[in-house]
Amino acid sequence: MHNFAQLKRDFSFSALVAGFFAVLISYAGPLVIVFQAAKIAHLPTDIVSSWVWAISIGSGILGIVLSYKYKTPIITAWSTPGAALLVTAFTTVNIHEAVAVYMLVAAATLIIGLSGIFDKFINLIPKGICSALLVGILFNFGMNTFKAMQSNFLLVALMLLIYLFSKKIMSRYALAMTLIVGFVYSALSGLTHFSNLHFSLAQPIFIAPTFNVHSLVSLGIPLLLVSLTGQFMPGMAVLRSSGYSVKSSPIITLSAITSGLISIFGGHGVNLAAITAAICTGSECHHNTDKRYIAGIFSGLFYIVFGLFSSVITLLFISLPYEFMTTLAGLALIGAMLNGLQGLVTDISNKEASLITFITTASGLSLLGLGSAFWGVVFGLVAYFILKPKFQYAQEK
Repeated sequence: MHNFAQLKRDFSFSALVAGFFAVLISYAGPLVIVFQAAKIAHLPTDIVSSWVWAISIGSGILGIVLSYKYKTPIITAWSTPGAALLVTAFTTVNIHEAVAVYMLVAAATLIIGLSGIFDKFINLIPKGICSALLVGILFNFGMNTFKAMQSNFLLVALMLLIYLFSKKIMSRYALAMTLIVGFVYSALSGLTHFSNLHFSLAQPIFIAPTFNVHSLVSLGIPLLLVSLTGQFMPGMAVLRSSGYSVKSSPIITLSAITSGLISIFGGHGVNLAAITAAICTGSECHHNTDKRYIAGIFSGLFYIVFGLFSSVITLLFISLPYEFMTTLAGLALIGAMLNGLQGLVTDISNKEASLITFITTASGLSLLGLGSAFWGVVFGLVAYFILKPKFQYAQEK
């Protein structure tokens, strides 16, 4: 009763709205990348629905538990860079092999979380190489946005203009506005196919893992790296910059456990949100920093509600035109690409190694059954160790 009384006392409508928009923006942009990956893998609708159910329910429960436990607005989400990585990986890896990778990545993340060596682990690989890997994975999404103009110039141009003007007027809701306008235009232009749309609760489907060494290496290592560097690092930075000093280890540990549990239903992992987290940690959420955790709880609740109807969401997105999905995905990743580019260019001492990582990852190279993200890390690290000045070795020893 005391806990309920505290929740009631700390409740604010602004926190509820912040939690809702954090979830809405996640579905308006980053979720599109999941559907792109699913299309590449030729996954049936029920499997895609199970995947969306898993990452939604996982994000919801994790966010509620962490926000309530630490009285901090800890916003969780699925790994956006991880989903982007799958768009490339699913050309050579099937869903059963991917599930096995999700399980092992969750196990590795759990070890990192329990050991408390997160910061040391991240420092093993230069920041520039980590950033270059992220940008290399996301680069094609940006290019595909403009390539989509070749098949539907008006739709893509309209969405770009709405995004830019919304970004200037109300930056946080630019993606939501772009989604709404693009959706309405697509519907009015007869580009949608809603005949198969029907309302029903989602049903999670068990997906048996298949362990394959090539998949574990080519997908597992990059997936672990982009989750830690592309999600947990910026996610913790958002919390720190907003004055919250919660430790990273318990967050990573609980995220890993949750990711392991949802992996068998197709979930590729949940972790700290980075882009949407700022909505719930700033003063617009609540003027009192101690009461902003309510936004994290409501964010989790909205994730669960959306997840229960993931089959409807899946059918809805499948019914939308390719150009709409491609443009929305590209725009949703602009922030992540900018962060990656900033990290790449500011690591001046490792600029050649970082550039090699970026070029290799963006190239789409497939060698010995291993994808370009893996080779990007390999070639980047080779260049790093060859070009590294001798005095740095002496300092590290």
